[in-house]
Amino acid sequence: MTSTGLDVAIVGGGLAGGLLAIALRRKASELSFGLFEAGESFGGNHRWSWFEGDLDADGTALLDGFDKAQWPGGNEVRFPAHRRRLNSDYRSLDSRDFDAGLRRELPQEAIRTGSRVMGIDEAGITLENGERIAARVVIDCRDAGPSEHLTGGWQVFLGQHLRTSSPHGIERPVIMDATVEQPGAYRFVYLLPLGPDEIFVEDTYYADSPALDAPLLRDRIAAYAKEKGWQAELVHEETGVLPVITGGDFAAYRASLETPGVALAGARGGFVHPLTSYTMPIAVENALAIADAAARDLSGLPAFVEARAHEHWRRTAYYRMLGKMLFQAAIPEERYRVFERFYCLPEPLIERFYAARSSRLDKMRILTGKPPVPVTRAVKALLGKGAPLVQG
Repeated sequence: MTSTGLDVAIVGGGLAGGLLAIALRRKASELSFGLFEAGESFGGNHRWSWFEGDLDADGTALLDGFDKAQWPGGNEVRFPAHRRRLNSDYRSLDSRDFDAGLRRELPQEAIRTGSRVMGIDEAGITLENGERIAARVVIDCRDAGPSEHLTGGWQVFLGQHLRTSSPHGIERPVIMDATVEQPGAYRFVYLLPLGPDEIFVEDTYYADSPALDAPLLRDRIAAYAKEKGWQAELVHEETGVLPVITGGDFAAYRASLETPGVALAGARGGFVHPLTSYTMPIAVENALAIADAAARDLSGLPAFVEARAHEHWRRTAYYRMLGKMLFQAAIPEERYRVFERFYCLPEPLIERFYAARSSRLDKMRILTGKPPVPVTRAVKALLGKGAPLVQG
């Protein structure tokens, strides 16, 4: 069974694929496209956050159609040695609002949830039900997975949207509360006040293993809430295990996933912040660039995305180096000191860091001064090899 062909088939309805669909709708409206997602909703079960300054005017406009949480009072970090309030306003988008926004803006015929793609090639896709859909260009934005070609650690988290019986008293986002116990990993609690009596609490670890012990993290969130004096009920929960990439053979990684003639984008294509996992600014920038390129020359899109991926890998080498220092040079219980020191630096530098736009001077300043570990150990770690990002 073959359906009518499309100009563009986007496979994967997560952040990268969904934003690309919106960008195509606005920048290349003459092109027909479909957004194919295996699940029944777009975006999975996630929350994406970003700082106001991460996006330019075009990027901000791309997100105009989504309902999102916004805080005008800056943000905070908390460490054993110091606490700091920063001025940058914060934004957050829940995947349920992401799904609703896509359904409002995209053409009905482009919405293809519950459509698991089993086959993919340069001429189109084949769905699990046997339907064949021809496409001039296929863009693969499916989730990334573990790879023997990449090295590093993991960011493991469990987040809960809680409703408290009385006001919780948190006025602004707390990006990192690292005053908590550090049990063999860099651990912090992330807080987003969603209302006077609603708050998102996430327990996060920079760990050597991708193992996620959900009951343990639930217990730790409950203990944290009790310590704050909150009596709360659970509204919603999410979990995640994200790679923190410190090195590897990127060409081999891409080759292991690529299908000739298919554009490989999103996290699967390597378009991530290798250290922080803040993907919104990268996903927005990529969606706009790919949509512009599609409007100019659809046939050249796979080559355009390939070149862009390798440039992104080159541009983010510095963050992989920092990740290697974090995981290999610092003992797990002391890793928090790296971020504790980092948050003493000038605020514009911190903002550029999260957006993966650090200047040459920024990079020097981050590494200048007394390092978080002895220099000889840091250099040895930087020259060594990390563990492959393979589960099991």
